[in-house]
Amino acid sequence: MAERTARPATGERHRLPVRKLVAASIGNAIEWYDWTVYATFSVYFAGAFFPSDNETLALINTLAAFALAFFFRPLGGWLLGRFADLRGRKTAMLVTIALMAGGSLLIGVLPTYGQVGWFAPLALVLARIGQGLSLGGEVSNASAYLAEIAPPARRGRYSSFFYISTGSALLFASLLGYLLTGVLTEQQLSSFGWRIPFVLGGALGLLGLWLRRTLSETEQFEENSAKAREIRNPLWTTLSRHPKAVGQLVGFTMLSTLCYYTFFSALTPFAVGSRNADATNVFLALSVATVLFILLQYPMGALSDRYGRKPQLLAWSAATAVLIVPLSALVGPGTGGLFVVFCTGIGLYTAMTSIAPAIMSELFPTALRGLGIGAWYNLTVAIFGGTAPLLINTFAAIGASTAFFYYVAAGGAVAFLVILTLPETRATELR
Repeated sequence: MAERTARPATGERHRLPVRKLVAASIGNAIEWYDWTVYATFSVYFAGAFFPSDNETLALINTLAAFALAFFFRPLGGWLLGRFADLRGRKTAMLVTIALMAGGSLLIGVLPTYGQVGWFAPLALVLARIGQGLSLGGEVSNASAYLAEIAPPARRGRYSSFFYISTGSALLFASLLGYLLTGVLTEQQLSSFGWRIPFVLGGALGLLGLWLRRTLSETEQFEENSAKAREIRNPLWTTLSRHPKAVGQLVGFTMLSTLCYYTFFSALTPFAVGSRNADATNVFLALSVATVLFILLQYPMGALSDRYGRKPQLLAWSAATAVLIVPLSALVGPGTGGLFVVFCTGIGLYTAMTSIAPAIMSELFPTALRGLGIGAWYNLTVAIFGGTAPLLINTFAAIGASTAFFYYVAAGGAVAFLVILTLPETRATELR
């Protein structure tokens, strides 16, 4: 039987619960801000945590710590997703934001390798593991919350707030990078400037906790919590009873992950370190593209409510597969090519991000939704996202920088074929 979803009375004009949507999404914004500044500022603090006599090796070690944390995301998605299915979306979201903010603050105040030796990289790795566990639970639980409070005909619109908040946080991180690289010298950034974004992330976490405390639990969770408690071996249940949903989730998440970490993380150090682009110009182009990213979320979510999720996803995957390699050739000195690359790639990506919470939540029933999304989404992100910055820099180091973009193009082709198998879920009831 279809589960009840609150909707306005017939003839009544629907009013978005903006306060609730912002409160649900703000934690995700802070999570992604903290996660992103690590990759963005890694080029400046690599020498602080690893021996600085070999700058390239220090950067690779720092990015390896970035990748390692990704492999704790599936564990976080499994544990915190199951926790959300049993104890509630709200409680789980409070836990995730506290973990992420604490990890960010710890990184911001850690002593350097020169001061405490190998304790510095060990503490860095532990902080990243905590953040990996946190983000593993955050994406699935916030996605489920937004989808479960949305009326069926407006689930795309509600879902768009997930990445409106994320885009706002990414914009803040990008503008902060633009400001810091413009005001501080490279020596100052490597000495103390890189700590500023991490300390700010810890402070923003307190704001997120304060906002999320006002959230109420979803009706769908309350109606299905008993059913969730009856499930034994829930992870195996997602595979045995919903194998097609798991495969579909992995298929389109692979490309989504590659798009995100290409444009929002990996491309910045690649452009500066391998293509001799000016760091300030890169941050400026990324900032402008991020504004476009934020502005397109709600219209694209509304478009999916009107015309369907599937056509939107097919257009995104096909365009990415065809355009990513030509776009990569434009990365270099000067602002014109950077603006084209970031705005085109990120603009296309909004076709996916605007409806990601809806698409993922529509794949699994309520009793398995947190775990189903959390485990398989995060396993995919760990494999394809955690290695993205490492791969793009490794390919560049051996003189094969365009190989990474062919890799993304192949991901686009695979995702297109997977999306063809999706049913159209516009205006349907959640299971």
